[in-house]
Amino acid sequence: MGSAFSTLQFLVSPHIGSLSDKYGRRNILLISMIGNILSALIWVRSTTFASYMLSRVIGGLSEGNVQLATAILSDISTPANRSRALAHVGIAFAICFCIGPPIGAYFASRPVPLSGALQMELNVYAVPALLTLALLVAETLFLAVALPETRNTQPNRYGNDDPTEVHVNEKWKAPSAVRSVKERTELLRVLRKLHFLFLGIFSGVEFTLTFLTFDLFDWNNTQNGALIGSIGIISALLQGGYVRRAISKVGEGKMAQRGVSSCALGLVFLATLPHFVSTQPKIAVGLLRAAAVCLAFTSATVVSSLTAHASLQCDEGFDKDTGKPGAEHPELAKGKALGEFRSSGQLGRAIGPLLACASYWTFGPSITYAVSAIAMLTLSASMKTIAVVPEKS
Repeated sequence: MGSAFSTLQFLVSPHIGSLSDKYGRRNILLISMIGNILSALIWVRSTTFASYMLSRVIGGLSEGNVQLATAILSDISTPANRSRALAHVGIAFAICFCIGPPIGAYFASRPVPLSGALQMELNVYAVPALLTLALLVAETLFLAVALPETRNTQPNRYGNDDPTEVHVNEKWKAPSAVRSVKERTELLRVLRKLHFLFLGIFSGVEFTLTFLTFDLFDWNNTQNGALIGSIGIISALLQGGYVRRAISKVGEGKMAQRGVSSCALGLVFLATLPHFVSTQPKIAVGLLRAAAVCLAFTSATVVSSLTAHASLQCDEGFDKDTGKPGAEHPELAKGKALGEFRSSGQLGRAIGPLLACASYWTFGPSITYAVSAIAMLTLSASMKTIAVVPEKS
């Protein structure tokens, strides 16, 4: 089911991005929110697997929030503070990753209010579906009232950052000013490939981690939830406390490479762990916790850094001298380029869990994670071409 959702995102993301370049980020975002509301409405009433799948299909085709939020933040931030601005998306995801599942689990156990009085046939998870619907409606109304159009607008020089810190970063040349169109287009192609390969491996790890804890440690849902929640909390703290401050110094490519290397180390821990479960369970649990910290660092760094790097290759959409909308190369327009970038990652998310699950139950966790670790190390080594410190003028 997760792979089906990601496959739909792979298909639709480039089109959502291109439409936002033509008709505006705000308009397309509001339309996508209406699609999400329709998906939630069907979920509330879905009492069969087919109707629930219909809800997920509509949601997959409508989900444009992440890429459009990225494009909007790219519109209103300068190249100097772009990475810091986009880190907010990752922080928001990490926080929601911590609080969303427990809230859903809590309300899933609650009876549907007034279901008998309304004489409506609802599914057993209608309460979290109704909560989702209410939040989506509130979010859509808020966006309709408060969100301005950002396409082809010149960003505030300082934005919400410390002017003294931005002043230092302004010495850096924007990639669009120092690289040719051909070079930026080629770099975007490389970043899409890296995004696909990384998420293909990483999503497989995410998907099979609960198999590992249930299979080897006999953990229950509460223990698994605590593990996943701790990864989200550490990831949010790292993004807010480390990534936002360090990325301007080390560069987006280098930060992403560090995250990939951290994932490889975490996979080594996971591949070693099964050998200690029976004889030395404390060491096995310690290896699991060490792997969780490594995966949290990966979650905090790789996707946000690669996304920022991709955003910096796009045309800014305005004339830097006059501040008026300027001509863009179609392949470097932010909506289209970032939509294609997200599409490549979603293809990895669609394929990765299927391959990882097949490997896990066929060859076992040690071989699965060992092969994944080798793949991550190879991927990290291949990132040397993008892992360079930003040039200064």
